[in-house]
Amino acid sequence: MTRYRLYGSLQSGHSYKVRLALLLLGIEHEYRSIDIRPSREQRDPEWQRASRFGEVPVLMVDDRPIVQSNAILLHLAREHRGLGWDVDTDRLTEWLFWEANRIGLALPIYRFHSLLAAPLTPDAMAWLKARMMADLAVLEEAVTVRPFLMGEKVSAADLACSAYLLYEDVAELDLAAFPKLHAWLARIRHLPGWLPPLEVMG
Repeated sequence: MTRYRLYGSLQSGHSYKVRLALLLLGIEHEYRSIDIRPSREQRDPEWQRASRFGEVPVLMVDDRPIVQSNAILLHLAREHRGLGWDVDTDRLTEWLFWEANRIGLALPIYRFHSLLAAPLTPDAMAWLKARMMADLAVLEEAVTVRPFLMGEKVSAADLACSAYLLYEDVAELDLAAFPKLHAWLARIRHLPGWLPPLEVMG
C-alpha cells in the first residue's frame, strides 16, 4: 500500500499545488477527489476525520494527516530533499508564508467572484484586484532576474505561487502587464511530470 493519500478538489488551487509537488517529485500516491460543494457534514467521512480544519488538501502519510497546503509542501520538500529545501530553507519558508497571505488569498477570491460566481461589492472587487495586481508585480520582478523564484531550479515556492495562475480560466483576467510572469508559467508547464489541473484534480 502506498504511503501517501491526497484528498483534494478540482476547485482548489491549494490542492493542485500539492498534487503537482507529488507528481514532480515522482512520489507514488493515491488521489481522492472531494466535492467541496455540499456542506462539510455531507462530504467523505474519511476526509472529515482527517481534515482538522475542514479544508482541502489533506495529505495522509502512513495514516497520519498533514493539513494546510504549504505545510504539506514543506513536509514533502524536507522529506525528499527537493523543491528548494536543498537550496535555502529560510527563503523557501518566506515565499510560502508570503503566498499564504498575499497571492494565495487575493487571486483565488478575485478569480472566483470574477469568473465563477456573483461579484462582491465594487469596493471589495477593486480592493482584491489592486492587491492581486500588486502581488503579481512582486512575482514579475522576482522572475525577471532568474528562471524560478529561488534560482535556476523549480521550488515549492513556484508551485505555491503559480497554482491558481495555471488554471485555464485565469486567461480571461487581464494579466497582459506581466510578460515575465507568463514566461515563468510557461517554464513550469514544460517541467517533466507537469500536468494541468483538469487532468489531475477531477
